[in-house]
Amino acid sequence: MIDGQLETAQEQYDSLSKAQSKPHVLDDNTVYRVIQSYTEQLEFAPVYEKQLEKWQQETGLSSMQRSELQRLQKQVSQWKQDVTDILDLANELKEGTIEKVLSKSDFELGLEVLKKCTDDK
Repeated sequence: MIDGQLETAQEQYDSLSKAQSKPHVLDDNTVYRVIQSYTEQLEFAPVYEKQLEKWQQETGLSSMQRSELQRLQKQVSQWKQDVTDILDLANELKEGTIEKVLSKSDFELGLEVLKKCTDDK
């Protein structure tokens, strides 16, 4: 389960990263669902960590079992970081969704385009 969640989080981050230069391709609902979903997932991280610690303290574990528990602890750590990165990116992207763009006046949009053009030079 941990491996699967890590893989899914990495795929989600890659997808969101592709929209970073064009957040207007996203809508508010999509971004807010990502934020809600990954916020809820992050709340489960302490449960995984506690369970892995509990299993680590058991006596009679083989070296292979201990090794697997250590690997899973690293996976949980990486997963937590990836989920945090997703949330950071989603919070950045929510400022540029299509709804945000459509709510701006032509003047505001024109200024943003001009600013971007001058920043690129």
